[in-house]
Amino acid sequence: MKRKISITLGENTIKEVDNLVDNIYIRNRSQAIELLVNNALGENKTAVILSGGNEEDLRISDKEYRITARLNGITLIENMVQKLREESFTKIFLVARKKIMDDVFSIIQNGQKYGVNIDYIEEKKSEGTSDTLKYVRGKIRSSFLVIYGDIIFNELSLDEFWNEHIKRKGIATLLLTTTPEPSKKGVVKIEGSKIMEFIQKPKDSDVYLGFSSMFVAQPELLEYHGSSLEDDVFPDLAKKGLLNGYLSTTRVVKIRTKKNTLEIRK
Repeated sequence: MKRKISITLGENTIKEVDNLVDNIYIRNRSQAIELLVNNALGENKTAVILSGGNEEDLRISDKEYRITARLNGITLIENMVQKLREESFTKIFLVARKKIMDDVFSIIQNGQKYGVNIDYIEEKKSEGTSDTLKYVRGKIRSSFLVIYGDIIFNELSLDEFWNEHIKRKGIATLLLTTTPEPSKKGVVKIEGSKIMEFIQKPKDSDVYLGFSSMFVAQPELLEYHGSSLEDDVFPDLAKKGLLNGYLSTTRVVKIRTKKNTLEIRK
């Protein structure tokens, strides 16, 4: 239940609040203020971990998947959950096929011992990352963080990343870092914080700013058509001026092979 209250704000604060009103997902001052208050209090701070796709494609050894890889005495999923809890993400959805989901559950159960609540969603089939993400449609009604289930991001300030998205007008804000191999990931052309073009794995490119497997989004993202975020949804959002970027020099490490885990241990 909502109650009507009266508050007094300074002119500069009111201007900042009004700047959030975009008539897309924030339609008035009340919604803008409620969004800011909820985020300040840590309410409704939700993360989605994507570990979809064929289980065998995500296996790095006989006993490990990417998301359950052991790194210096702790698994990748434990590392993720602990980092999320440190930055006030207490509701976590994990989307994965059954075998991966079962292995993750055997490690962290419902998340209670980490101070979070984990909701497991079984992916039956998927043609791409957008299909996988759509499994949370109807379960999320406010801003949410999406993390691909094969990365380490210990040094990144999720709180700063989150707040930058809240301040901007758009459907999604992508984490961007420099890459020496643009042909192996999605690269962007950007002006200020606005992504003008998103190109997935270009054959030839002189752009070295790429998408680093994490973004903050609004629930409206789940209604966009296309099986792949990188091939379909992100390029469409960029054309419509609804895709932003958050530039970071923080290292984000991908776990794709057993060799990657051995390098990290060293």
